[in-house]
Amino acid sequence: MKLTVLGCSGTLPGPDSPASGYLVEEDGYRIVLDLGHGALGPLQRHVPPHEVDAILLSHLHGDHCIDLTAYVNVLRYGPNPPEGRIPVIGPSGTRDRIETAYDPLARKLALHELFDFSTPRSGELGPFAVSVASVNHPVPAYAISLSVGDRTLVYSGDTGESDALVSLAHGADVLLCEASFGPDDTYVPDLHLTGKQAGEHAARAGVDRLIVTHVPPWHSREVAVAEAATTFTGSIEAARPDAEYWI
Repeated sequence: MKLTVLGCSGTLPGPDSPASGYLVEEDGYRIVLDLGHGALGPLQRHVPPHEVDAILLSHLHGDHCIDLTAYVNVLRYGPNPPEGRIPVIGPSGTRDRIETAYDPLARKLALHELFDFSTPRSGELGPFAVSVASVNHPVPAYAISLSVGDRTLVYSGDTGESDALVSLAHGADVLLCEASFGPDDTYVPDLHLTGKQAGEHAARAGVDRLIVTHVPPWHSREVAVAEAATTFTGSIEAARPDAEYWI
């Protein structure tokens, strides 16, 4: 499977990257994992929005979902309407969240005409086997596993320390894991991970490769990688906008 980073900046767009967004492709099937501030722009360099097969949202904070409001416009007013509704799989309340962000006074957005909303669950999407796990964040949040054959990518979404993430990622080829807290930040439990903790989760899960992501613009990706390397001895790198990985 192919993973393309649309955006990897934590909390808000940075000077060199949109907020969280990832495109995962296999055998012509295209899944978007999160679509935060600005991520729709680079998505259009890789795939026409109406040709996306499914959208999976880890949670409903704006830096992971807010560009769905722009997605509404490109589907409704763009030259290529989708042939059918695009599945949007996210926490309960996703439709209300997007409607409110789009226009809090709107009452007839009819988003059901564009999107088929459902809540996260294990199952199949095209060639992918999908598994999810609830993780620790102030709002309902999910880590997501995508597998094709014996190849597995696990995305942490936003989470504090999480045994559920470790279990979901057990033996995965790649763990795409947030590392939002810097070494000098005041640590807040059940919110985010440090680079060191991202490495600990990767080590406990026995993954082959760790890609740290969701580093805020005021922190250093290189520092996050160096911290992760103190607890994980496998392959480590930082996600960067437009980077492509084959899994």
